[in-house]
Amino acid sequence: MAENVTQEINIEDDSIEEDFSNAFNEDTKSEPVYEIDDKKEDLKTHGKIKTNLCGTIIKLDTGYSKTTLQTTKDMVLDDLGLIHSGFIFGAADYAAAVAVNEANVVVIGSRSSFLAPAKLNDLIEFEAKTKFEDSRKREIKVTAYINEIKIYEGIFHAVVLEQHIFKTKIKNAGRSYS
Repeated sequence: MAENVTQEINIEDDSIEEDFSNAFNEDTKSEPVYEIDDKKEDLKTHGKIKTNLCGTIIKLDTGYSKTTLQTTKDMVLDDLGLIHSGFIFGAADYAAAVAVNEANVVVIGSRSSFLAPAKLNDLIEFEAKTKFEDSRKREIKVTAYINEIKIYEGIFHAVVLEQHIFKTKIKNAGRSYS
């Protein structure tokens, strides 16, 4: 049974108190509050992804995506409702792939900065913009916000393959995935 958890932070003479009494309520919805807009039929990648874990598309355009992630109790790592950074990273990776929007896009590298924490029931907005759209290699900048506070920024590197990665021979890997 969950108990009421309160976090107190004293900064100079001001006091901030945040109530997490409903943080572990079994009735908490895990469905995103936004629905995919009319661009769903234009999505060429990640068709079977779980939107409750990786985000929901809000806007999709050439070289651009906007997604949201509604944090849920399944993402919490402690009694104060802190969200594991891996879910934020996964949602940023998804936003990057959607911005590229090619069937066989594979993220091959990234550099990330987590700038502020997320907590249970936060709605995180991700914005992704691509560079080098005329090339197989892409660089994607992803930023994430909670109520206009930047909590994450990252640079992702991706490659667009001619076929699925499991059907592609990878040089110097010593094996093929076909």
